[in-house]
Amino acid sequence: MNMQGRPVCTGLYGCSSPQRSPVPSPPASPRTQESCGIAPLTPSQSPKPEARGPQQAPFSVVVAIDFGTTSSGYAFSFASDPEAIHMMRKWEGGDPGVAHQKTPTCLLLTPEGAFHSFGYTARDYYHDLDPEEARDWLYFEKFKMKIHSTTDLTLKTQLEAVNGKKMPALEVFAHALRFFKEHALQELREQCPSLLEKDTVRWVLTVPAIWKQPAKQFMREAAYLAGLVSREDAEQLLIALEPEAASVYCRKLRLHQLVDLSSRAPGRGCLGERRSIDSSFRQAREQLRRSRHSRTFLVESGVGELWADMQAGDRYVVADCGGGTVDLTVHQLEQPHGTLKELYKASGGPCGAVGVDLAFEQLLGRIFGEDFITTFKRQRPAAWVDLTIAFEARKRTAGPHRTGALNISLPFSFIDFYRKQGGHNVETALRKSSVNFVKWSSHGMLRMSCEAMNELFQPTVSGIIQHIEALLERPEVQGVKLLFLVGGFAESAMLQHAVQAALGARGLRVVVPHDVALTILKGAVLFGQAPGVVRVRRSPLTYGLLVRDGRRWCTDVFERFVAAEQSVALGEEVRRSYCPARPGQRRVLINLYCCAAEDARFITDPGVRKCGALSLELEPAEGGPDAAGMPPGRREIRAAMQFGDTEIKVTAVDVSTNRSVRAAIDFLSN
Repeated sequence: MNMQGRPVCTGLYGCSSPQRSPVPSPPASPRTQESCGIAPLTPSQSPKPEARGPQQAPFSVVVAIDFGTTSSGYAFSFASDPEAIHMMRKWEGGDPGVAHQKTPTCLLLTPEGAFHSFGYTARDYYHDLDPEEARDWLYFEKFKMKIHSTTDLTLKTQLEAVNGKKMPALEVFAHALRFFKEHALQELREQCPSLLEKDTVRWVLTVPAIWKQPAKQFMREAAYLAGLVSREDAEQLLIALEPEAASVYCRKLRLHQLVDLSSRAPGRGCLGERRSIDSSFRQAREQLRRSRHSRTFLVESGVGELWADMQAGDRYVVADCGGGTVDLTVHQLEQPHGTLKELYKASGGPCGAVGVDLAFEQLLGRIFGEDFITTFKRQRPAAWVDLTIAFEARKRTAGPHRTGALNISLPFSFIDFYRKQGGHNVETALRKSSVNFVKWSSHGMLRMSCEAMNELFQPTVSGIIQHIEALLERPEVQGVKLLFLVGGFAESAMLQHAVQAALGARGLRVVVPHDVALTILKGAVLFGQAPGVVRVRRSPLTYGLLVRDGRRWCTDVFERFVAAEQSVALGEEVRRSYCPARPGQRRVLINLYCCAAEDARFITDPGVRKCGALSLELEPAEGGPDAAGMPPGRREIRAAMQFGDTEIKVTAVDVSTNRSVRAAIDFLSN
């Protein structure tokens, strides 16, 4: 089939083996489908799925934006030297002791809703505002999680600033992405004055792999609004799944660029203090290649078991521990080209570093009262931000073997506001509270014992470990010996120690890249240069559409395109043919359904739900609707869907004219 036109990206991730469903298609019917406005073309069957190689658009540079819950950044590389990754300039401002190759995901808008600043600049400016003036400004932080947690996400979803005011989430995200676009292009112009923006930049946006389809489409819509790319050039924007990007990067690392947590010295807390794997591994690996010896050679050569475990099957887990989520993927490294195959669908949940922040807020509520904390956040939003910054600085120094207490500075406005609201001082509140291990320092600080800080970490860290252990129980993951721990939260010594203690006993080797917080960003750049590196993915859900039995109109058959947990190769297509219900019909709308079960047969089965709509925009046939000689209602529209990419893509063609038909899948209209 001659499929013309560019694929339409729809902002979601669906992937599975597009095998034919065991549910038969209904026979031909003279009646139309009332819910869809189409009639399936029968008795001819859809052809078997076929794989098509991805078409690469020309570009000179790849710019990847890692849009995180707590921090964000960008990096780029030129097509002429794709593995030379250039990190963005270090940001102005920032916290002492923190690498500034990322900036806080903080957006500041004026009281009128206009863009003011992003990152450290936004945070510091908001900090310096007069408390009364700050109440009118719109300050957004850690807002990415809203997209994941909203069950009815639409283009009209609202986000709430710290002062309680709301504005459309799409505009908030577009402001942030537009900032990164302008910042990155300015740096590119300075490094390469001859670079033309149009048609030369491929943009990559990272999203969690566990995000639902509407959330991924939402990010693409925000990118369109921000002007990263136009809808007509949709292929210039790629959506990268965060643990996949990390995997793409980790597979290229050498041993001296990794830290093996099982070999750390007891009592050491900081990443840089742990003993790295000997760089002489590279020489031993070359000897292994020449000698073709076994795993025993590697172990006895003094190199260690890490590479031996990789050679035992080239399979590994990537645990992306970020600010908002833990995102897990399992890959097999395929030879000889080094492509990746997903062995189990993406899993994880909302267990990120912000969980520790929430636990701290709950601790304050236990001491000073939940109503007071709510009132303080609303009436002194800038001071609340100051308090969270102070806690973040201490959170980064927490370690499992730390013995000294941690001091957290309370803003003066907090102390003053509590005295006015509560009628007594914060020291009295601490004495009266039932909270142990937290005292008042004469220097005006909360003094937290190590036990208190450990208690704040415990729920989030335990949740991450539970997700990893549940994944390791899956049959598809049996025998995996290696886990890459990546993401911003993976810098935490508390998390590293807990994961190694829990999983090391299972024989799993836990490895952390040296630049652990930048792993996803660098991997996204590499993914943008070669998106075909992930050759096979797994479908998170079963997708299909409604087919009614035209003879009886008594059953709602669920015709399956792809099944949950099935494998599907990149570029593999599922094709279906449809016929407009009426002569001269200009638009065909087909409802799509999904479910977690693999064997659903009807849309009335438990768990089956409407999740989106496939729309086909039809041009009138030359000479009228029946110019092609087809009987009324028999104009064939052939659609092809790809489920093996990070987003579901669809193209369509009018068979009678061989012309491209505008096709799209919308998951934000429900």
